[in-house]
Amino acid sequence: MSQSQMNILKIENIEKIFEIKVSAFKSKNLYALNKITLEVERGKTISVVGESGCGKTTLGKVVSGLYQAEKGTIKFHGQDIAHKKPLQRGLLQKDIQMIFQDPYSSLNPRKKVKDILEQPLKIHTKLNKADRMQAIEKTCADVGIDLGYLSRYPHQFSGGQRQRIAIARAIILNPELVIADEPISALDVSIQAQVLNLLMDLQQKLNLTYLFITHDISVVKHLSDYVAVMYLGEIVEYGTKEQIFSHPQHPYTKMLFLAVPDIDNPVLSEKVLETGEIPSPIDLPDGCYFAGRCPLKDADCEKEHPPLVEKGDQYKVRCIKV
Repeated sequence: MSQSQMNILKIENIEKIFEIKVSAFKSKNLYALNKITLEVERGKTISVVGESGCGKTTLGKVVSGLYQAEKGTIKFHGQDIAHKKPLQRGLLQKDIQMIFQDPYSSLNPRKKVKDILEQPLKIHTKLNKADRMQAIEKTCADVGIDLGYLSRYPHQFSGGQRQRIAIARAIILNPELVIADEPISALDVSIQAQVLNLLMDLQQKLNLTYLFITHDISVVKHLSDYVAVMYLGEIVEYGTKEQIFSHPQHPYTKMLFLAVPDIDNPVLSEKVLETGEIPSPIDLPDGCYFAGRCPLKDADCEKEHPPLVEKGDQYKVRCIKV
């Protein structure tokens, strides 16, 4: 099988720009995604990691159809879906599902669990009532939801249980691609591992492909096959999990790793604290976007914007110092 056949999703030069009011009479462009190019391999997990504000959630919403891109292409089954709304995607839309960060707000509080799970089946399939119920029961068994819960409302469940319901809703149509946007960050630490293990089990059982969006490096290391590191709307480093974790090259990736708590040194590194926070994506610099926080920067870094350069088998980095 060729690489193109293995790739379920091909993102090329995607741009997403929001118009932001900065005063009563003036607006500016916020560059949320800047020429993102990414390929997602069937049956694998690609994690998109970065600080809040880097554009990773926006990327997930563009792929899912919640946002439309200004420029670029997103090819799914050979069709460009980048500029289409979910209703315009037709049958393709049921093969791309999303798990949202907050299970408290992603479930309709006025609907019972049975109705929440049945709604996608009513919209996207021609199953009769009995067959829909059979599909609901199977999905509940897959995610660990007691059938007695089907008559309850979302507010009657804990956060972990609600996220299981959200996962069930996402997989009930047997999608090929699941976009998981920080699916455990709103949950108690004690149940985060349970939900992660559930997602991994479902991937093996249903041959799911995950686009996993997170800021948690430890989660990335646990479940990823490939890792894309994002900063200010662009990918700065990409490679296999082993490449990224064994030998990170970009200064920003190294900074993210330094920010991970260590049992021997729980205090955040002074080097990380000195770099400050991610700047605004409104007025982007001409040179490297990370230059203002980078310990390696020199005059050349601020002159020209560096491209994402391929440095080896499936490995890419955006830095003139590497």
